[in-house]
Amino acid sequence: MQKVYKGLTQEQKDKNIIFTSTLSEYRTETLLDLTHEVKSTDTNKEVTVERLLNDSFFNSSPLWKYNIIRK
Repeated sequence: MQKVYKGLTQEQKDKNIIFTSTLSEYRTETLLDLTHEVKSTDTNKEVTVERLLNDSFFNSSPLWKYNIIRK
């Protein structure tokens, strides 16, 4: 699985989202992707971000090829 790093969108910033991880078949997000969001008010947000960055569990997945990280 390849990581793709992007900045947060203005909409995400407005919602107090500080990090997203999107598992995708493509290098850009689609409606069919699986997205996890971490907000500034979430408890244990550092642990959650660390877990989402560790995408090795999905390396053998035929569906997910990219982990699109926004922060």
